[in-house]
Amino acid sequence: MRRNLLLTAGTLMTAAVILAGCGESGSSGTEAPASSASGAGCAPVAGDKLVVLTDDKNLQNTDNIVPAINKTASTPQIVAALDKVSAALDTAKLIELNKAVDIDRKSSKAAAQEFASANNLTAGIQKGSGGKLTVGAANFSENATLGELYNIVLTAAGYTVKVQQIGNRELYEPALEKGEIDVVPEYAATLATFLSGKVDGKGAKDPSSSDLNTTMANLKALGEKAGLVFGTPSSAQDQNAFAATQAFADKYGVKTLSDLAAKCSGAATVLGGPPECPQRPKCQQGLVDTYSFQAGKFTSLDAGGPLTKTGLKQGTISVGLVFSSDGALAAG
Repeated sequence: MRRNLLLTAGTLMTAAVILAGCGESGSSGTEAPASSASGAGCAPVAGDKLVVLTDDKNLQNTDNIVPAINKTASTPQIVAALDKVSAALDTAKLIELNKAVDIDRKSSKAAAQEFASANNLTAGIQKGSGGKLTVGAANFSENATLGELYNIVLTAAGYTVKVQQIGNRELYEPALEKGEIDVVPEYAATLATFLSGKVDGKGAKDPSSSDLNTTMANLKALGEKAGLVFGTPSSAQDQNAFAATQAFADKYGVKTLSDLAAKCSGAATVLGGPPECPQRPKCQQGLVDTYSFQAGKFTSLDAGGPLTKTGLKQGTISVGLVFSSDGALAAG
């Protein structure tokens, strides 16, 4: 799978944050947890096009993409260049970037170059002091592409840039603190929770929030303790989301998760997701607690991967957990 960074549990995690999931194991086709669904529900509807149902009550945290920079390496010119990427990105554009790599099979470098050209990314960039910079990237395609975008703007600012794909956060975040790498494209809520686990320990309050300003204020405070600073967060988010087919949304008149709860709580509705979904606060349990949504059945599949997307398209599940920037969600 292309990504493994999103935080989905509401409780504080430390080294375990690299799994993007949602809760206690549930077997395929089992009854939904909590109180039983009593309505008729909404049976699955097959279709090729997937749509994300709007999280209108902000169940998910703000995993906006944000440049994370080693404090010693940071300069105003570096931050300004990276902020050009943040300003150009939104979730729809991130979906298209992921589609270019994951579906159209372009390289991350080629996709980034096309995006930079189409969005005039290097226009007006102020030259910095020069020197060498290493951009770190996690080991999934979206983050690699973001790393290439950072490469483009930092090169335009006069730096000699190397992009180094390092692996998971447990590997690249310490390297960023030590100055072995200088910049990493990060995810605000997940990084805040990760740093809190390192800095404040397991008993600390989760610093992530559904409010971006709160998440960033907490992230900056934690970054001070870790020797990190941050650029401006993009409006683009890669976080848990719930999708259905367009045919399902049209048939039942469902656009938001509130619509889903109001119209589709009931026996015929099948929720699909990773085995740990049913009791996680950002997956099925969150749908129950925040929206009072009751699925009739839960089908154990994967975390936003091919099993879930196939289940939606073939009409074996009504709604499924996906990632909000998945290239499969591209328009058209």
